[in-house]
Amino acid sequence: MATVEELRFGVEGQGEVSALLLRPEKARCLLVLAHGAGAGMSHPFMAKLAEELADVGMATLRYQFPYMEERRRVPDAPAVLTATVRAAVQAAAQAAPGLPLLAGGKSMGGRMTSQAAAESPLDKVRGLVFFGFPLHPPGRPGTKRADHLAKVTVPMLFLQGTRDTFADLKLLRPVCAKLGSRATLHVIETADHSFHVLKSSGRNDAEVLRELAETVVSWADGVEGMKARPVQSPTGAAPAKKSHHN
Repeated sequence: MATVEELRFGVEGQGEVSALLLRPEKARCLLVLAHGAGAGMSHPFMAKLAEELADVGMATLRYQFPYMEERRRVPDAPAVLTATVRAAVQAAAQAAPGLPLLAGGKSMGGRMTSQAAAESPLDKVRGLVFFGFPLHPPGRPGTKRADHLAKVTVPMLFLQGTRDTFADLKLLRPVCAKLGSRATLHVIETADHSFHVLKSSGRNDAEVLRELAETVVSWADGVEGMKARPVQSPTGAAPAKKSHHN
């Protein structure tokens, strides 16, 4: 059983944004999870992914970027997005002290997390996780968006589908190879950018979500300092406005 807590935290110059802390009873670590450009933290993919991660012992802090909080369509400037990532990491550390931290996100959320980490290390974050790293816009192959990854000092996990139009694997594989031991690439056959798979694969979306969660936990176990002893969720450990059970 996992508890869901509704939180809010401030972003410098941007007011407050909402967040959801989903914490299994014996959490092993916590993933600070950012949403993609077109959908917020409550999108079905984000919610189901968080549930799958909880099932395998990983807590998550999902959060909104300011533009999504304000129901604007156009994403904030990169500086605002990276500032939000930093604020979310700080909020996660305060809400779940003692849990090792990872950070990352879906598409743009993952890229903004890596941008923040490239500017300066994210406090206490021991690895980054990308659910569909957006290497380039669809139909415009290139690798410029990956240039900053060379400045990231922690391990990185790339979870990518073979039909992802935002990341040609012929371009992403060399990027990961150049990053050396810091990068791990996990490829999901026939999955697109939203991790939907073809019926011909013999699999369904639920099975893919489980694979994503299990892959993240397995990878995290190999990241230095992430093999934490399960921590019981303490009563009132986070400044929650609401709490219920999933």
